[in-house]
Amino acid sequence: MAQEETNSVSEGIETATSVVNGTVDKLDHYVQLVLENSVHFATSLILAIVVWIVGQWFIKRIMSLVEKALDKRKVEVTLKSFLVSIFSVILKAILIVIVASMIGIETASLIAMLGAAGLAVGLALQGSLANFAGGILILLFKPFKAGDVIDAQGFVGTVVEIQIFNSIILTLDNQRVIIPNALLSNGCVKNIFAEKTRRVDLSFGVSYSDDLIRVKEILRSVVDADERILKDPIADIFVSEHGDSSVNLVVRPWVNSADYWPVYFGLTEKVKIAFDAEGISIPFPQRDVHIIQEK
Repeated sequence: MAQEETNSVSEGIETATSVVNGTVDKLDHYVQLVLENSVHFATSLILAIVVWIVGQWFIKRIMSLVEKALDKRKVEVTLKSFLVSIFSVILKAILIVIVASMIGIETASLIAMLGAAGLAVGLALQGSLANFAGGILILLFKPFKAGDVIDAQGFVGTVVEIQIFNSIILTLDNQRVIIPNALLSNGCVKNIFAEKTRRVDLSFGVSYSDDLIRVKEILRSVVDADERILKDPIADIFVSEHGDSSVNLVVRPWVNSADYWPVYFGLTEKVKIAFDAEGISIPFPQRDVHIIQEK
């Protein structure tokens, strides 16, 4: 009986010893895995930090080159700062994805989620994105710039400011008009004073009884006396129409764009004064009414 108890105790001790040894082995294995993973993670983390530092330096160099390229093309300050910011954000986002993948973070789902969110935002802001794209095109290709006088969307005025989404125009009667850039980039825009010179088109009517040769001499003398009118090309003066009550002549002098309206209104007044001084009549529509009395 005592021998049996001794054997049972021995077996228990052996079983406990084997369990302890197995547990220790497992602990050693786990410790080894932790150490290996820690070393691997630490190596990856160090490499990621190095890539982040180098990437930041590289992005700064790229941004410097982009700014120099935009300055060389004389891009508007507003557009330049915006493009630099956009490029910087895109490059930094790419760098973040690279660093995250290096330390074991799954980036595929994150990229997919960002793509879906971007698509949803794009669909919700179609109009605003169209205006944004229009503003980029206007600032980049410069069909007009701040200070130009344009005729667009039924408004004539001076461009005060070109923003990313809208352009602000001050009309000739001092009204402030805000026009979406999508309309300006996709519609017809007349840049009135974009060229250095412009032709002034004027029309004058004289009576059928007046001497046309003398009328043309008077018109020529008025044109030649105005120093604002360019000598080359020479102003055209010719008969354009036999109207219902007058013979119509056109006068087409060339002037510097800044002198357009002063010459337009000035010649209109000077021609009337010259015609009055020379006895040239400017007819107006008349109608003869005959009254028949019934007896």
